[in-house]
Amino acid sequence: MNALLADYLPLAIFIGVALVIGLALLIAPFLVAYRSPDAEKLSAYECGFNAFDDARMKFDVRFYLVAILFIIFDLEVAFLFPWAVAFRDVGDLGFWSMMLFLGVLTIGFVYEWKKGALEWD
Repeated sequence: MNALLADYLPLAIFIGVALVIGLALLIAPFLVAYRSPDAEKLSAYECGFNAFDDARMKFDVRFYLVAILFIIFDLEVAFLFPWAVAFRDVGDLGFWSMMLFLGVLTIGFVYEWKKGALEWD
């Protein structure tokens, strides 16, 4: 029974450290926060306009464009992690297929950059 408990000791330590760090991060802002916020700081802000205005008002599409581009590139870059973990096992075909993937990703990024999709005027 002691051997079984000893196997779970690192897990218990990890959970304990995670709880301590989590609680410290939850409590720290109340201890060190600046105490005189202004109305602008307390206002709700989402996508460039107030969250509780008229639903039919005009809004700037650039907020959503930047969000979609971020999600696309973030998901594509997420493919790099499993490839990097299995890098020694993928061989030449795996290496060159990832280089092709990164090339297509780079071409798409340069295209968006040249079209001005990343500019914020």
